[in-house]
Amino acid sequence: MSITAQAVKQLRELTGLPMMECKQALQESNGDLEGAKQWLREQGKKTESRRSGRDTAFGRMGIFASLSAPAGAMVELRCESAPVTQNEEFIQFANDLAQQLATAPGVKTAEELLAQPCPSQPGKSLGDVKDDLFNRIREILNIGRLIRLEGPCAGYSHNAGTVAGVLLSVQGDNTAAARDICMHIAAMRPKALRAEELDPTLIAKEREILAAAARNDGKPESIIEKMVDGRMRTFFAETVLLEQAFVKDNKTAVKDFATQNKLTIQRFVHWELTDGNEPA
Repeated sequence: MSITAQAVKQLRELTGLPMMECKQALQESNGDLEGAKQWLREQGKKTESRRSGRDTAFGRMGIFASLSAPAGAMVELRCESAPVTQNEEFIQFANDLAQQLATAPGVKTAEELLAQPCPSQPGKSLGDVKDDLFNRIREILNIGRLIRLEGPCAGYSHNAGTVAGVLLSVQGDNTAAARDICMHIAAMRPKALRAEELDPTLIAKEREILAAAARNDGKPESIIEKMVDGRMRTFFAETVLLEQAFVKDNKTAVKDFATQNKLTIQRFVHWELTDGNEPA
């Protein structure tokens, strides 16, 4: 059948795909607009399948966080190249994934998440949006890690140099202060919230290093234990969030900054993007 230029233009505006692909899709579907959109999606899936083994070493963290919401979430969305991480549609998709994860209790896997509706595009699933996005940018998109925290949350995504995301479970109503703590976590990389939550193996290894250093300095065994105890306080101040000096005021510990701003920190998750692949 004859395909009008107006029909091709309409399909292009809806899909963002090249004119010739839109024309072919309409021809394959006998001019049916919805059928053409589905044909394009299916062709994209075939292309995606052929490219599925490509490296997805770049990406960003999608975050949904609010002190007035019942839950927060963070999702790692990976792609093939750095420019795509700045694509507005890619950024929106990452945040849509996080928002739906936060607002849809029971979702545990990437596959389950992709079956959910897309918050910013009613009538489409997140999987549909992923397929459409692949068709436009022609890069493999993989969902890596995902996490949902119950209760009010703050968040921060850092995408210059190191790509990192922070999700902070916190009680209180000072959004700006909570975000500042998230930024501190991204910068200072604490290993635990409290000293007692540190990996015991890490603590034991640090004590061994400090004890060995004291012996090398010729310190008597009778005082090494006390010396190590004292130096461990410095170790905890460097590695434990609540004990760290706040990045915006190094005379104030994070726990004191939180107290001053009527915040109670309950848990944090800090992810950095690595060059490994974690596909959906």
